Amino acid sequence: MPARDLDVDDLRSRLTANVDRRWPGASVVAVDALVGGASSLTYSVGVVVPGGPHRQIIVKVAPPGMAPTGNRDVLRQAKLLRAIAAVAGLNVPRVLFTDVGDPPGVPPLFATNFVEGEPVEPLVDEVEGPLPVARWAARARTAAEMLARLHAVDPSVVGLDEAVVSLGSEVERWVKLFETVEDALRPRAIECGERLLDRVPVEESPSILHGDYRLGNMLCDRETIRAVIDWEIWSLGDPRLDLAWFLANTCGGQPTAVRSVPGLPGPDELISRYERELGSEVHDLEWFDALVRFKAGAAIALIVKHNRNRSSPQPRLEAMASYPAQFILQALAVLDRKAPPAWDPNRPRVPPRPSS
Repeated sequence: MPARDLDVDDLRSRLTANVDRRWPGASVVAVDALVGGASSLTYSVGVVVPGGPHRQIIVKVAPPGMAPTGNRDVLRQAKLLRAIAAVAGLNVPRVLFTDVGDPPGVPPLFATNFVEGEPVEPLVDEVEGPLPVARWAARARTAAEMLARLHAVDPSVVGLDEAVVSLGSEVERWVKLFETVEDALRPRAIECGERLLDRVPVEESPSILHGDYRLGNMLCDRETIRAVIDWEIWSLGDPRLDLAWFLANTCGGQPTAVRSVPGLPGPDELISRYERELGSEVHDLEWFDALVRFKAGAAIALIVKHNRNRSSPQPRLEAMASYPAQFILQALAVLDRKAPPAWDPNRPRVPPRPSS
């Protein structure tokens, strides 16, 4: 069944019933759609509690008219957030209530507390005024330690018993995605995938993975990370997948960067902080570095493909068409134990992405 527009009046009625159960006598005074996200719909909701302060909550709703599976399974996100809410030193939004609905017509939803903060990706987001490098550096160091706290959680202890995604399956996922795009978007992609599969390292015990762990998915106030958000693609798997993705997005050198940021901590410092917090050393990270670059190339190739299929393609997304090939070359260089091509501040590039 295809997706359809959400009836906001129906949503308001459902939320009114839920907030009244959560806070007897409470009422919904505003339901405002928030921009961003493709897997679910997000709303800022104003709530008035008798005798109490005005509250703002965040509501995530599965797209109506579609089965709430995979990334659209908002209740799966809520289950994860509840499972890790008590982890000391790991800040996530607090789940307030869930509503199973009657999918696909009446989509499931969940609500969390509102967390004030800015999600800024220092290498790719537009930033007004002087670059607050010291602030970003502090966030990066905290994020490395927070990631270790997440990975230290035993999934079975917190009631998460999903199937573990193997490293081979992870590689094959991105190979298959590359196979769906035109040849010009994937030079040497199949070769790179085969080389990754030939060198799959011994897997670590599975951890809870965020799936897109980077500073842009954190609500921050000055140096403080107040909440890690956007858990749509969480899974159970090798923790080095998350760590390598975080390092690639934080330490620079990738084709999508629009600036270099001298003063940010480098990979050695962030790995050291992660290892110290985790209490164990990390091995074979080079392979994971190659994999996440391969993954980034595949994801961007898919974005370009979908953009080209639109009736009115966006020029900014079309300008990303050269990135997949660059990411593949970087991944191959890492597999050859060579330094990936460096960030070139003089090259033509896509304009910075506006910060949220």
